[in-house]
Amino acid sequence: MADLEVPVLIVGGSLVGMSTALLLAHLGVKAMVVEHHRGTAIHPRAAMINQRTMEILRVVGVEQIVRTRSEQQFVQDGGIVAVESLAGKELAAHIPNLNEGVRDVSPTVRLFITQSLLEPLLKSRAQDMGAQLRFGTEMLSFQQDSQGVTAQIRNRDTGDIDTVRARYMVGADGSHSRVRHQLGIALNGRGVLSHSVTIYFRAHVEPLLRGRSLSVILVRNPVLRGFFRIEKPFESGFLVVNTVGDPTNPNTDISTGLTNERCLEYLYAAFGTSAVPATIENVMHWKATADVADRLQEGRVFLAGDAAHVMPPYGGFGGNCGIHDAHNLAWKLAMVVKGQASEKLLATYEPERLPAGKLTTEQAYTRYVTREATYLGTDGMQPPENDLNIELGHRYHSSAVIPDSDENGRSHENPREAKGKPGSRAPHIWLRPDCSTLDLFGSKFVLLTGGDGASWAAAAPNLPVEVHRLDHAEFPEAYGISNSGAVLVRPDGFVAWRAKTADGASAHLLRGVLGQLVGLAPSRV
Repeated sequence: MADLEVPVLIVGGSLVGMSTALLLAHLGVKAMVVEHHRGTAIHPRAAMINQRTMEILRVVGVEQIVRTRSEQQFVQDGGIVAVESLAGKELAAHIPNLNEGVRDVSPTVRLFITQSLLEPLLKSRAQDMGAQLRFGTEMLSFQQDSQGVTAQIRNRDTGDIDTVRARYMVGADGSHSRVRHQLGIALNGRGVLSHSVTIYFRAHVEPLLRGRSLSVILVRNPVLRGFFRIEKPFESGFLVVNTVGDPTNPNTDISTGLTNERCLEYLYAAFGTSAVPATIENVMHWKATADVADRLQEGRVFLAGDAAHVMPPYGGFGGNCGIHDAHNLAWKLAMVVKGQASEKLLATYEPERLPAGKLTTEQAYTRYVTREATYLGTDGMQPPENDLNIELGHRYHSSAVIPDSDENGRSHENPREAKGKPGSRAPHIWLRPDCSTLDLFGSKFVLLTGGDGASWAAAAPNLPVEVHRLDHAEFPEAYGISNSGAVLVRPDGFVAWRAKTADGASAHLLRGVLGQLVGLAPSRV
């Protein structure tokens, strides 16, 4: 007999695991999280939070507090530039302003916030909504059968072992995932690119910034290649070092034998001067890797985040991609747990998120090569895609999407060109000040109709959909329909199906569409 029974067990309580718990709690499913560490992140790793992730945080009610905390920590709308050193000349401006040219596509903005600050915000919100969080607890082993997963967990302080019975389990336990290893799922891709370090320091570097508004500062000089992130009031930050020595044949193992003195040497080389007193506070050792799991599901167990894909921190895609995994999976788990969908819906997680993970990992690798590790060469490298295509432009192809008859099968595109195509993220338009179309999504299927879509609204009252009739001039064009058409949007804000006109509008049609999407007979919808 199990000591504890939960609908979903999440192994790993860092950024992705906590996001999964929060998203499930938002949907009324109180999952249990077990995390090996005794608390949230202690290293102030600075994560770039992209617009899609901010949209997800908006759904669960923490967007504004994240924006406020970010403004307290970092310069907003800074640039991403390459320099010889902080005191030296600039080499390239990769992104002059973090939010330049993207504010029209989302009600949110890109920003930076340290993981050590973001994780407690997610934890507090998840707890408030009923998630069960067990820190200082490790998952020892698990078995699964046709009805669920049985796992043994151990409290690291007391040594007590409990047996947990869950209907489903999510492995969000990082790049060295025990869950993935026990399932026998391999990681494949580019492998380890470098044994890197992150050097956390204190130093008064404001004079070296010379009034420049910079979010990420890439350093390229004969001594090292890496990047800075510097916190307000410009007296602390970190320096990532990936390679040192000859840029054409560098040393990629920075970690082995690293001393405090060598850390200071690297820091002063990146400063471009040794005249600024500096103190090393901490050093984190890690591997720059570009690999993706062969599969994301094995029976009732799913992989998300770094357990599913590991990528270099160039482009800031890693944590965002993991949160997007969680967002895709959470609504499907919630519907199945509540009996609103069959398990066929869960089988759509891998075909939707595995291609997204592969694309994102390869694009992170492309940026790693072109912005820093040019010695690797470009053979077999994907050409760089627009950041927006990666952040907001994924196209899903699965049984949870009913494509248009002229579907082109693209895996991604610019979100401005998606125009409400099934499988794409639903477009943002402002309906009124501070209310976006995206604010209509998040907990259930939503049917959007144009001003002449009365027949769709009349067909939906007895169906599990929320209907919004939008008599808004921009709506039909933005969603690729006529003013009498309709668009069905999933709880994760992706378009599931659309009818460009009102021809054939009926409850029978909508019931059949919903049944197909969630894997149920229409009579059970």
